[in-house]
Amino acid sequence: MAVYTHITDDALDSLVARYDIGGVESCTGIAPGVENSNYMLRTERESFILTLYEKRVRADDLPFYLGLMTHLAAQGFPCPVPVADRKGAILQTLAGRPAAIVSFLDGRSADCDDLTPERCAAIGAVCGRLHRDTSTFNLKRPNDLSLPDWRLLFAPLANDANKLNPGLSGWIGDELSFLEANWPTALPTGIVHADLFPDNAFFKGATLTGVIDFYFACNDFLAWDLAVCINAWCFDADGAFLAGNSKSLLRGYQNNRPLTPAERDMLPVLTRGAALRFLLTRLHDWFHTPDDALANRKDPLDLVPLIEFHRSVSDSTAYGLD
Repeated sequence: MAVYTHITDDALDSLVARYDIGGVESCTGIAPGVENSNYMLRTERESFILTLYEKRVRADDLPFYLGLMTHLAAQGFPCPVPVADRKGAILQTLAGRPAAIVSFLDGRSADCDDLTPERCAAIGAVCGRLHRDTSTFNLKRPNDLSLPDWRLLFAPLANDANKLNPGLSGWIGDELSFLEANWPTALPTGIVHADLFPDNAFFKGATLTGVIDFYFACNDFLAWDLAVCINAWCFDADGAFLAGNSKSLLRGYQNNRPLTPAERDMLPVLTRGAALRFLLTRLHDWFHTPDDALANRKDPLDLVPLIEFHRSVSDSTAYGLD
């Protein structure tokens, strides 16, 4: 979440008047995140999240994202529910941007001090449940940040990489070459969240209360989600691997969907690729986020020790798989 586009009181009041949710009491920008403009919207009745979709999110993809959340919520999955106006419309326009209002989820997002094995077990379980609950979702969206896109993303950032850390550009190039030569081609596929980081999961204690931010969701290898989650939940702030977290996450996942032998074999490559994918998008945002945006930039170099760990792994037992 973040804020790039600011809205006027009159425009907001006009939008909310289309809904049966009461009048506006407050609307406050939410800083964490990097993708869209998000506001905490409080009305006379309850709280909501108002999202304005920025340039990286294509308008043509919004029916997929909003339809996915609606589909999951109907099955009891803990995620925001898109709110329809009196005419049944979910997608709106505000301040020249596509916009939507979704329900507010209770709980708090985790940080590096909160990455316990218990929470990791819950994340693994909800990831497996997402893969199971979306098996009947009919819309599809390709992953537009998959391996073939990484070199295209990196090409204009090569000089920026060396500004950030001398020699980083060549190091990334070598990593891309390895992944291009070793990437899997025939693993089980389906809908993945693709961004299930701690700031996108809410908890009360060890209890998971919700998953948010489905705006990277797409069709890809199901094990790709696990690779993202291992990088997001199983390393401390200094980049040290948390073996207990990984073992709990994988056990929670397999309680809902057992991994195939091929997925197990490719997990070290997938985790290595997931870390590089987020390094590249963080590198872009580090140099190209507007100075006046209410947004938190994340340091790309935080991913380097994770990739070095994955490079040292010989097989998936290192992640806690039996």
